[in-house]
Amino acid sequence: MNPGTPDNEMFSARVSVEQVEEGSTLAPKFDERGLIASITTDIDSGEVLMHAYMNRESLQRTIETGEAHYWSRSRQQLWHKGATSGLVQSVRELRIDDDQDCIWLRVEVKGGASCHVGYRSCFYRSVPVGAERDGGDSLRFTEAQKVFDPKRVYGDAPNPTQL
Repeated sequence: MNPGTPDNEMFSARVSVEQVEEGSTLAPKFDERGLIASITTDIDSGEVLMHAYMNRESLQRTIETGEAHYWSRSRQQLWHKGATSGLVQSVRELRIDDDQDCIWLRVEVKGGASCHVGYRSCFYRSVPVGAERDGGDSLRFTEAQKVFDPKRVYGDAPNPTQL
């Protein structure tokens, strides 16, 4: 338990810039919706796998269980990554940035993929910039094939992507 927190609270109150930036207490800054951004990378390669959001409960469960939990904005519910697909993210390291408003999870992915579309990473396309645009503005796929077939894994479950 952190000093300065109630017995049932894992997170400290934010009391000073020095405490937030240089202190040893976890005092995350959740936004007006109660969310904090989270970046997830592969523990071995460093590859960015996904960006998501956490609320207090999902961050606490991640810390307690050692498995990634997020807040699904599209479904408006707690989301234990891999509960449906089996592609569980085991957290090997959890970091928080300097002003404690962003989480960085370094994970091992059981099953080798983190993207609901079937690719290893949610960042499976690149955007041409600068001189690369001479070849056109079309997105370029950076992963040649999917790791799994989403229809087989998720069946008729609704796609979480919102238009």
